[in-house]
Amino acid sequence: MGSFVTQKPHAVCVPFPAQGHVNPMMQLAKLLHSRGFHITFINTEFNHRRLLRAKGPHALKGLSDFRFETIPDGLPPSDRDATQDPTALCSAVRKNCLAPLCDLLTKLNSSPNIPQVSCIVSDGVMSFAIQAAMELGIPEVQFWTASACSFMGYFHYEELIQRGIIPFKDEKDINNGYLDTKIDWIPGMKDIRLKDLPSLLRTTDPNDILLDFLRQEAQNCFKASAMIINTFNDLEHEVLDAIAFKFPQIYTVGPLGLLSQQMPESESKFITSSLWKEDLECLEWLDKMEPNSVVYVNFGSVTIMSDQHLREFAWGLANSKYPFLWVIRPDVVMGESANLPEEFIEDTKDRGLLVNWCPQDKVLLHSSIGGFLTHCGWNSILESISGGVPMLCWPFFADQQTNCRYACTTWGIGLEINNDVKRDEVESLVKELMEGERGKMMRKKVLEWKEKAEEATKQGGSCFNNFDKLIKSVLHPSE
Repeated sequence: MGSFVTQKPHAVCVPFPAQGHVNPMMQLAKLLHSRGFHITFINTEFNHRRLLRAKGPHALKGLSDFRFETIPDGLPPSDRDATQDPTALCSAVRKNCLAPLCDLLTKLNSSPNIPQVSCIVSDGVMSFAIQAAMELGIPEVQFWTASACSFMGYFHYEELIQRGIIPFKDEKDINNGYLDTKIDWIPGMKDIRLKDLPSLLRTTDPNDILLDFLRQEAQNCFKASAMIINTFNDLEHEVLDAIAFKFPQIYTVGPLGLLSQQMPESESKFITSSLWKEDLECLEWLDKMEPNSVVYVNFGSVTIMSDQHLREFAWGLANSKYPFLWVIRPDVVMGESANLPEEFIEDTKDRGLLVNWCPQDKVLLHSSIGGFLTHCGWNSILESISGGVPMLCWPFFADQQTNCRYACTTWGIGLEINNDVKRDEVESLVKELMEGERGKMMRKKVLEWKEKAEEATKQGGSCFNNFDKLIKSVLHPSE
């Protein structure tokens, strides 16, 4: 009789090893767990050690049906609490991760008290997992953790190369106006300039690792059984229609933070994925502030800047006279630790709070937050929309330029800060964001988007239904 018992489905989740990718994969893993899946969540050994340091040794003991495993990334070991170099990481992942993943899957499948692996969900830039799934004859889903518009940009790197538009012929093309070239032939992306496409194309090297990695990974997504995107249809409908025309098996399931609120409670909700130790006292500090009065500043887990730019941001914030909560990672300044001028600390001690890291999703839902100064990472944009918070945008690299363009034009919820940031501009834009006419219009607009996001993720909404379909059609067809 035993062989006829329906076995619990077992999803192996393989995030790209950077904070902005681990977080949404963890949200997705918890959602699958709440729907009865056994979960194996695979971090690289480097990030596993960071999680243990951030959370303590018991944090990843997990549950009997939510397990953590590791694979090596092939890079030299390090105990730094910082994101690894993106170029080295992409190169290493592509070369080194397939064999350890296959070995781990074999180990899991020969463990007597664990269900057989029934599907793999890997990050959209970890396409080696498609190969591993093919060897096991199970479905493999690529989870694109960034925006649909950035995916479309990366997907068209191939054609940009064929048309001779990239790589650049000359270093000067970065600053001589070449980036203003209109790219009017990408389906679903109107009014896009070269500078609005993901910035990894800004190279003169035809063998540039990041350019080649993203070009290939975006193309590979279409070899999977299906593709999940952390977005919702109203926000990116034109681009999503264009992607679906090429590859109908796409499922929009975002914002995942909102979708998570709709799912049945499961014990996995206590498992967290922050690679930095979070400062929870900042929430108590926010409780003492007036509604919509605080500027929240966070440039994400990868952005680095010059000491000069850090100071310009600092004095712009100080001179605006608004209260602020500023997340400053120890490694945010290139090659050194971030030090702010004593006079700035003194000047803002009654209205500014500086922390190393914080639970951003909770901060952006806090009633005292009135605006968000951001690098435009995709998680940050979705969390800002979910909290109804307008943005000041200072994109750093990769998909952030594309997200910034859409936030400031198509969606009407952001204002862009010049790349060579100056304190006077920061001061005037913070004031505009918090009390100006454009700030008011952006707040109205972001609240409309928030409503649409909530609509899409609530029971019966498009993303809620898509998640259901994904499980029943792809990940666990017998359900």
